[in-house]
Amino acid sequence: MTFGAMSPQLMLNAYAKGIFPMADTAADPELFWVDPKRRGILPLDRFHISRSMRRFLQRNSITATLNTNFDVVLFQCANRAETWINSTLHRNYKELHELGRCHSLEVWQDGALLGGVFGITIGGVFCGESMFSNNANGSKSALAFLTTHLSNCGFSLFDTQFITDHLRSLGAVEVSRAAYKIHLAYAIAMPVSITSQPLPNCQSVLQRNTQTS
Repeated sequence: MTFGAMSPQLMLNAYAKGIFPMADTAADPELFWVDPKRRGILPLDRFHISRSMRRFLQRNSITATLNTNFDVVLFQCANRAETWINSTLHRNYKELHELGRCHSLEVWQDGALLGGVFGITIGGVFCGESMFSNNANGSKSALAFLTTHLSNCGFSLFDTQFITDHLRSLGAVEVSRAAYKIHLAYAIAMPVSITSQPLPNCQSVLQRNTQTS
């Protein structure tokens, strides 16, 4: 695989094999393939909502949209002091979005963008790329709505690539490379679509997800 020929189809083929491209920095034109020995996944039936997060969702009018502000979400995710999204990846994400294979979910509070997340879909797999937050609860809210929506649509795998303390607190776990690829092979064959169901409201998100201390 040559990075000079990086294309949306090459990225989809790579993701279907369990590997993905990254850059060291936004300014670095070079990309490298990543195939982690330990893979982060967010089980769709085990998303954790803390007590404080539950109170936030109960007390505020939080709504979600799908693909309404993809360019803004991508920009916010890439507009950081340290990021692995270089210009090549940025361009390919936009092209994948135009092809209906890369999607953003945005969460709103009183008409203001609270946070968002974007990723690539292949069958029943959502390959999470990045998320951002304009509020302490922005990315958590986005993931709460997204995991509920993916489950409602019939998805079976939410790939987070790596795991962080933040993701672990929300229910993410690590699995071996071999276990991930078995699950991946099953999930990519599923005939599901992220647009097949309406987005959930706050009440359904709260009813579906477990509470942690």
